[in-house]
Amino acid sequence: MSDRPKLDGILETAVYVDDMDAAHGFYEGVLGLKRMVAGDRLFAYDAGPAQTLLVFYRGHTGEDVQTPGGIVPGHDTSGHGHFAFRISNDQLDPWRDYLSSKGVDIISEVVWPAGGTSLYFKDPDGNILELASAPLWPNFLA
Repeated sequence: MSDRPKLDGILETAVYVDDMDAAHGFYEGVLGLKRMVAGDRLFAYDAGPAQTLLVFYRGHTGEDVQTPGGIVPGHDTSGHGHFAFRISNDQLDPWRDYLSSKGVDIISEVVWPAGGTSLYFKDPDGNILELASAPLWPNFLA
């Protein structure tokens, strides 16, 4: 038996971008995510129940930020990030067609040994996004 406390999952994932307006046009305008927070250095989007996509303005998040509730430690990254959205198998073709209609190129498609399929494409800053259908990972419930 372990004394380790339980994790409930991933609450947030983040990407860093150089153009916040282009990012917003993509994440809200193309992917349809609702923006919940709009700030000078951060946009937060509803990515599903209890899931948040954080879009940070690259180079503007390295310093600690004092908030009324405490200090948020600085963080930043260079290069392109990656994250995946979960989709159902019956949404693969609609997403292929939709992305094409929006001028978003699918740069790779992978059929995984477990049977799931991933569609890879880029956001305006070159971050690699993925739409993944089950079963990709052993813990991926359809």
